[in-house]
Amino acid sequence: MKKVKFFSFWLLLSLGMAAVVFNSCGKDDDSKNGGGADNISVTGISLDRSTLSLAIGEEYTLMATVTPNSATNKTVTWTSSDNTKATVVNGKVKALTAGTVTITAKAGNQTVTCTITVTAATITDPFTDKGVIINGVKWATRNVAAPGKFAATPESSGMFYQWNRKAGWSVTDPRINSNGDTYWSDRDEAGSMWAKVNDPSPNGWRVPTEMEIRSLLDGNVNREWTTQNGVSGTKFTDRTSGNSMFLPASGSRSFSGTLRVEQHGRYWSSTPFWNGNSFAYYLAFDRNERGEVYNGYRSNGYSVRPVAE
Repeated sequence: MKKVKFFSFWLLLSLGMAAVVFNSCGKDDDSKNGGGADNISVTGISLDRSTLSLAIGEEYTLMATVTPNSATNKTVTWTSSDNTKATVVNGKVKALTAGTVTITAKAGNQTVTCTITVTAATITDPFTDKGVIINGVKWATRNVAAPGKFAATPESSGMFYQWNRKAGWSVTDPRINSNGDTYWSDRDEAGSMWAKVNDPSPNGWRVPTEMEIRSLLDGNVNREWTTQNGVSGTKFTDRTSGNSMFLPASGSRSFSGTLRVEQHGRYWSSTPFWNGNSFAYYLAFDRNERGEVYNGYRSNGYSVRPVAE
């Protein structure tokens, strides 16, 4: 009797283990053959525009359509063939410099392109400017030309001005001002601020203060020496908003009126270095120095880039 019980015990144990193994194999097979959803591949991608023309500074958001609508992964990646001409982020294109650039959208292994033509922004109205906000300050996009007028484009030099004086001077030789005069005074104009009556900015604008100029030089603004439509200068870009403006390196005139044509930018502030002193603050930059505030003789001739009143 003991032998029979012993044999029965082992027989039952063996049968139980076999059932466990069988069931386990069955579950694994089910998992391999019938588990997770099928992957649906992207078969096509299209854009709302195949060609587009933008002026410098303009933006446009391209809309991508991925097919089929039930595709497992419909993520679209965007690239620009030349980030110096136009950038693209999540379909939003921003025109930077003149030329032709290709924007590519890709989903899965499908791609589609849009050809962007970037043109120079020529503004015919010499009195108006939309402006651009950088680090909380609204700047004009162009220099001051003759008193009360903006230069034709963001790359145009405009005219040079002596501190707290309204007459603009030519940025090329021969030396002549906006009144047709050729006499240059090396006397430093007095004043505790650039007087409104002497401000050459168009209506609604004024010469920036020292602090407003310094707002372009802190960590919130990126500064880049670059070339825009064949003109060298510095581009200031708000790191948060992406807004930018270009200041041409137009040179300057010394206190004697001598033209300095080497590539640099000098832009006046309305703030004196000391009240009654012969100096005032200005923004300086060149290819080696992306921006700094110095003080110079008020009789020097520098550019003016105004801010909104």
